[in-house]
Amino acid sequence: MTDPFGADSLRAATLLAWSSSPTRLREDAATESDLVRGGYRDRVLTELAQNAADAAARAGVPGRLDVRIGPDGLHVANVGAPLDESGVQALSALRVSGKTEGVGRFGVGFTAVLAIGDEVEVRSSSGSIAFSAARTRAEIGLAGIAEPESGVPTLRLVWPTDARPASGFDTEVVIAPRPGVDLDEVLATMRAEAADLLLELPALQSVRIGDDEFVRVERDLGGGLTEVTVGDRVWWQFTAPSARWLVPVSDGSVRPVADDVLRAPTRTDEALTLPALVVASADLQPDRRRVLPGAAIAHLADGYAEFVASLPESQRTALVPLPGFAAGAVDEQLRDAVLRELVDHPWLPGANGDLLRPRDASVLPGSTPELTDVLTDAVPGLVRPELSGRGDARALAAVGVHRIGLARLAELLAGQDRAAEWWGRLYEALTPLVVDALAVEELAAIPVPLADGRTVTGPRTVVLGEGIGGAGVDWVRLVHPAAADPLLARLGATQVGALDVLSDPALRERIDALWDGEGDADELAAAVLPLVADAAAGPLPGWLGGLPLPDRFGELQAADELLLPGAPLADVLVPESPFGTVADRVVEVHGAETLRALGVGWGFAVLRAELPTGPDHDLDDESDWWATLSDDPELLVAVRDLDLVDPDRWPDALTLLASDTETATLLADRDGYSAWWLRRHARVGGVPLSALRSPDDPTFEGLLDPLDHPHAAALSGALAAGRIERTETAELLLDRLADPQRAPAPAVIARTHRLLAEATAAGVLDLEALSPPTRVRAISGVVVDAADAIVLDRAWTVGVVPADRLVVGDLASAGALADLLDVAPASEAVRGEVLGAGRAAEWAREPGAVLASVSARRALPAGEVVVHDALTVRLSGAVRGDAAVPWWVDDSGRTHVDAGRLDPGVAGAW
Repeated sequence: MTDPFGADSLRAATLLAWSSSPTRLREDAATESDLVRGGYRDRVLTELAQNAADAAARAGVPGRLDVRIGPDGLHVANVGAPLDESGVQALSALRVSGKTEGVGRFGVGFTAVLAIGDEVEVRSSSGSIAFSAARTRAEIGLAGIAEPESGVPTLRLVWPTDARPASGFDTEVVIAPRPGVDLDEVLATMRAEAADLLLELPALQSVRIGDDEFVRVERDLGGGLTEVTVGDRVWWQFTAPSARWLVPVSDGSVRPVADDVLRAPTRTDEALTLPALVVASADLQPDRRRVLPGAAIAHLADGYAEFVASLPESQRTALVPLPGFAAGAVDEQLRDAVLRELVDHPWLPGANGDLLRPRDASVLPGSTPELTDVLTDAVPGLVRPELSGRGDARALAAVGVHRIGLARLAELLAGQDRAAEWWGRLYEALTPLVVDALAVEELAAIPVPLADGRTVTGPRTVVLGEGIGGAGVDWVRLVHPAAADPLLARLGATQVGALDVLSDPALRERIDALWDGEGDADELAAAVLPLVADAAAGPLPGWLGGLPLPDRFGELQAADELLLPGAPLADVLVPESPFGTVADRVVEVHGAETLRALGVGWGFAVLRAELPTGPDHDLDDESDWWATLSDDPELLVAVRDLDLVDPDRWPDALTLLASDTETATLLADRDGYSAWWLRRHARVGGVPLSALRSPDDPTFEGLLDPLDHPHAAALSGALAAGRIERTETAELLLDRLADPQRAPAPAVIARTHRLLAEATAAGVLDLEALSPPTRVRAISGVVVDAADAIVLDRAWTVGVVPADRLVVGDLASAGALADLLDVAPASEAVRGEVLGAGRAAEWAREPGAVLASVSARRALPAGEVVVHDALTVRLSGAVRGDAAVPWWVDDSGRTHVDAGRLDPGVAGAW
């Protein structure tokens, strides 16, 4: 038997040492036992794989490891550098390793094989050796050495053997299992470790466990990133100066590790909570399970930021350690170092395409690609929008990325000089982030560009006007049209229309200032008139007519003191009217309709004033009209410049007024200023309108002439009413009643007397200004001297006063009529004495009275009545003689009736 490694000499030397020092034997036995039960428990495949990786590295060949179950035990074969003398010495020395490079070469880790059995062979192409607990025990007995209580050390005595490794392999370890060891279970455990070992030991290319082969395939992804595949598992690997970093990948996305251990290079017991696997060299305790106290660890993080930067941009934050409790001291040191590495080095994708250091970076939570694109050159250090969601927030916070809220964004934008179009894109892009009242409040100070070129702070101070723009609109804080996004309304901007802008008091001040020589009238007109065109459908404030416009001579006049060329109003005004004609160029640019809406005349202009408080609107006789009101009107609407009509052109002026819908409406408002003024001042054929009636109004037919005008019906409010409203009207009617040339019908006479009496009773008429007429109209239609007339104020006197003397109105107001006409009432002018006694009765007991009541459908009078077979009254006063009458009321108030004349008419008089 050959002994190329001097195994016999090594065994003899060890036995001599044990014989010389039994304590040494016990120490070796205890050390081996501790290693098997402690540091190298469950590490058989790991330790043999490390030896295989080292052998392959030394030979410069791809490592292969084969594990199978043979008839004589567990076989673990590998390729690479074969067993040598230093390796044999290390295997039998327990405390010595033959390591010169790599991760280990047959050192104390080989003790792990004893977890399976204590009969072990190491077969190599350069020579083979064997270890045996049984043979060691026999040798000790032959040498007369007492066996320790803990048993004999299996790996201290080595024997040469002629066994050869399996074909195709350079070294093979064969372990005969002790009773109770299930090799199938051992292989199942090893299968679970195989993939990790191929990651940890790059010198190994494949591991076969029974019939299952695990092969590591690498693919260069560029940028220092390598894809490592073992079976159906994939990792992305990055080699940094002091460590290799790997992260699992599924479907092209990284899957951060939740919990792992430090791999130095194989798994230790140092738990880590980093999101990636780390494989590195570290100073470990002899059992290679723990890092030596005080060993340097932080340098392992060097280059981690480059690893993260090599990943796709959207996946980088997944490799940031999130806040949490460290799994131990090593984990705490390494986490801190990784975070420092990430904070201080560029790896975050910036919105402008650069890589950013987190400490220099900012993130706007919830940002979109559109918003980020707008803000790229406005907010320095802004990260890509893909990293602005909730999923990345904790990672970015962990590395100190500055979180920009909406309020901070508004501060950063303050003072920036940007085009209005840029602001418009910003507001549109910000809209998805404004989801509640808090967001609205945070953006309260965001800058807003105005139409006049200024940029102001805060949407709440500006107004939005669709279609409203232009540099000249500077009396309101109007948002520039290119920036007028709906978001501004949500942030507090006021939505306005052209009418709102034109009604702003600041514009009125600007117009007033123009008349004081301040400002450019042409510029203001150029800004105002397009707005007037947009707002023409609504009523404009009256003061807007004061806008200066050039007339045909180039002189400035208020718009409402100008007429359009060819305006029909010019034909009805007095020659000396103050109206000029607006310049043709203004009409060409802005159009006649716009100028008319502003107040430039075509027909009569209309003044509008909301909530007026007094007669201060420059209307003719406005104070007199105001005195007719019981209270201030909510809205004053009146036709202007009626006092400028040529007296001879009123028919045409009335046609102009009635033909315009707006002014025609005012003519129908009898109590309004316009109709009131026309009644007082307008004349047709020399007759005031108040003395003319509408052709379809019969109230004063025969007394007042109808207006002979095509639009008479539309002018009803400006004509005489169906009532008497003025002393002048009463005076006219009294004159017409006394005019024998007029022939009013009896009904008109009675109605006119009634209306005169009611006006007198109501205090409408100034009786001191009226002279009592010398002649009055009787109900018969004849005109009689007032001294001979009698006003009917008692119904029973109708039959005794001649119709040619009887002035009839209404019994209820007869007294007022008598006072107005200075005519005696019948109750004073006529006395009557009932002749004959008659018989006293009750109305309800007189059949004739009942029949009359039923026929007339009137209630039967209550109380007493005196019935006469023939009722005769002896008259005195203005009428004398005896007269037969159907009924009479004597001075005591008793009613007398003629029994034969109880007809419905009499009953109705009761």
